[in-house]
Amino acid sequence: MTTTITTPASNTAGSIDAQPATGDSQAHQAVALIAQHRLLTSAQIRTLVAPHLPPRKIHKVLVPLREDGLITHTTLPHGMQAHFLTPAGHQTVADWPELRGRTATPIHSPAAARLRAGHILTGARAHLAFLTDARARGDEYQPLDWVPEVTHRLPDTAGADRLIADAVFHYTATSPRRLQYRAFVEIDRATMSSERLARKLITYARFHSYTPQPTGRRGTVADQGAMLAWQRVYPRFPRILFILTGASRPSLAHRIADLRSMAADHELVARVATRVPLGAAVLEDIEEQGPQAPVWTPLTGSAEPRGWTEL
Repeated sequence: MTTTITTPASNTAGSIDAQPATGDSQAHQAVALIAQHRLLTSAQIRTLVAPHLPPRKIHKVLVPLREDGLITHTTLPHGMQAHFLTPAGHQTVADWPELRGRTATPIHSPAAARLRAGHILTGARAHLAFLTDARARGDEYQPLDWVPEVTHRLPDTAGADRLIADAVFHYTATSPRRLQYRAFVEIDRATMSSERLARKLITYARFHSYTPQPTGRRGTVADQGAMLAWQRVYPRFPRILFILTGASRPSLAHRIADLRSMAADHELVARVATRVPLGAAVLEDIEEQGPQAPVWTPLTGSAEPRGWTEL
């Protein structure tokens, strides 16, 4: 079995203009999702593309893509395969509308895939928890609604200093009434200090208050009414969600407590916290109970756990 590829006769040698035959095919979806996430396991691709497909059947989608040179893979511990695009695959998806504007750093080699796998695949696990819950609820949240590595410029640095969110997702709840949500997501695998994790709240607070100024011009009274940077991208500032894993329960609880302290003690963060919902949860709790379960600790006010939309 091979993937049908269309290549215009006018293509020169070495030029790639290959796509799965139908836009809504499982092959097309798989390639788009691998491009967006940069790295996905076979099991994750199956859950994203065809959750009711028997586990081994997903290889009937992936093997032709590999044979056609669009994807390759690396083998992780325990024999798990993680797939990423080849250069030909990247060229193939370069003009796909569903991927336009997505700027996550691509994976170029098996070695790079193995080094990045922990963080990338943990983010995909979080995404799958939201997707599985949304499907059960009948909410509007699709596999491409989780966008990894979203970058925004920060003030006074000529673009050298940036906010890079691990992901931004878009979610529409349909019951009991239709509500749209957006969220910045930070994935924490306990690989950095708790203080450094908490400082990320300062970065988000800086972005929340950033009003771009024309080049070579100081802020004036008139400039104070200018549009904030985030308002050029989002109708409402996204809530900020920290998803933690990779350490003992007491250690994760301490890290969440440090996030709450930052939200209370830092003036700029405390100001943002009055306007933007902030919360933290353990990844395993989200996976086992669902993100709407009371597994999220608010970073301000009462620490009573609640669902992510109730922060």
